[in-house]
Amino acid sequence: MPIVPESEISLKPSVPTHRLSKSKFLAGLQCHKRLYLEIHSPELATPPPPDRRAIMDMGTDVGVLARQYFPGGVLVEETHRQIPAALSRTAELVADPKVTAIFEGAFVWQSILVRVDVIERLDSTRWRLIEVKATAKVKATHLDDLSIQSAVLEGAGIVVDTCFLMHLNTPYVFLGGALNLEEMFALDNMTDEVQARRQLVQLQLEDMWDVLQQPTSPTIVPDGHCYQPYECPFWDHCTKAKSSRWVFYLPGSSKLQKLLMQEGVETIDDIPSHIQLSDIQQRVKNNVEWVSPLLRARLQSVRYPVHHLDFETFMPAIPVFAYTRPYRPIPFQWSNHIEYADGTVVHHQFLCVDGRDPREEVAQQLLGCVGETGTICVYSEYERFLLFALGDLLPHLKPALSKVVRRLWDLLSVIQQHYYHPDFRGSFSIKTVLPALVPTLAYDDLKIQNGAVAAVMYQKMVFSEADLIERANIAQALQEYCCRDTWAMVELRRVLMERVGGLFP
Repeated sequence: MPIVPESEISLKPSVPTHRLSKSKFLAGLQCHKRLYLEIHSPELATPPPPDRRAIMDMGTDVGVLARQYFPGGVLVEETHRQIPAALSRTAELVADPKVTAIFEGAFVWQSILVRVDVIERLDSTRWRLIEVKATAKVKATHLDDLSIQSAVLEGAGIVVDTCFLMHLNTPYVFLGGALNLEEMFALDNMTDEVQARRQLVQLQLEDMWDVLQQPTSPTIVPDGHCYQPYECPFWDHCTKAKSSRWVFYLPGSSKLQKLLMQEGVETIDDIPSHIQLSDIQQRVKNNVEWVSPLLRARLQSVRYPVHHLDFETFMPAIPVFAYTRPYRPIPFQWSNHIEYADGTVVHHQFLCVDGRDPREEVAQQLLGCVGETGTICVYSEYERFLLFALGDLLPHLKPALSKVVRRLWDLLSVIQQHYYHPDFRGSFSIKTVLPALVPTLAYDDLKIQNGAVAAVMYQKMVFSEADLIERANIAQALQEYCCRDTWAMVELRRVLMERVGGLFP
């Protein structure tokens, strides 16, 4: 079936004809139903959560910085609402031999519109296509991205000599001063890989146009493909009728989930007894509260005063402090609830409220707070990783930080190994465990409700927010969120001790 001009496409009478874009093309490769809904029923999509928006914003920032790699390049400033003007401006720049590179150039071919990160002029006729990604390595979806762009460019009359993927070089260490873009960015020649995919583009597009002309969306069962390569915004819509015991919610290998669904197993309760499950999967299937006989001993292994420690970090794609790398986590805040043997609990916290490198002060203030004695309760191995990283950065503090590491006691691993509640539904995230065991204490009353949002708000507070009142509001929200994380550990330990009939101060 040939690709037909936009004016000849027949869709549902109530839906206007649409162009495809490279993002829509990639959506179609992931799932034809996703493509159909994005074109015909975009209102059914769930808006991206703050952490996903933050990732998209980082990608935009990296793309803007990458332009400095190509001196003499010109940006096509017309937006997605000004496509005719963008096409016209791009044509002017292509025709101007003095323009060495074009950023965000607009090209259209057979009703497919692309905005290209960079095309670099090689000579009077040949160009290099460059896609910029804020990732550490090349992924399969990046090659599909380059494939549709190269097809549209050549269809529009541009001779694409080579195709490159430009991405972050995460081993690059920023030493301060000006960024070394040649070291921070890696340029990988993907021409052969893209050419191999180009042979499929025509067939893929024909399939997509055929789907889009149907009166209803295709019937596609949701499963693991809905999260690869990105989480589909229509997940909630497509799974709204699914049971809370749907087999897809079984933790662990997606291969097992897929196999069970192929065999017609719809819910976790229907999993046949001969199917081998992990310990956690079996507890999810049993769907009853389970207490290990070793839980009491693990809970009583702590030594007072018991510290409850949580860090908050941000991971800028573009390094902002000397001796950091792209996406290296930087702690800017900690909270510590200290429980003494007599039951007294006191709270200490630290938050860097300006744009200086916070790491040494984070470490020094923490060392003063935790002292030399007592178990340090954490929830995951993340704090251990951060303390090791701080020790490597600050050799004069490394011995003291190493002593802190040896005192860590991971409440997450204790719960995973020795306790299960049906309301966990296979998840051991503290955001799930806390409301299950302490219904009066959750996160939904907070302005900041997860670490990803905390990182975004911290960066806003110290790097872009000028209003002093708003900065103070953000600081308060950050403190309340981090405080909740450590108070949650105090309460979880208390409830678990009650479960095993133990005494809690």
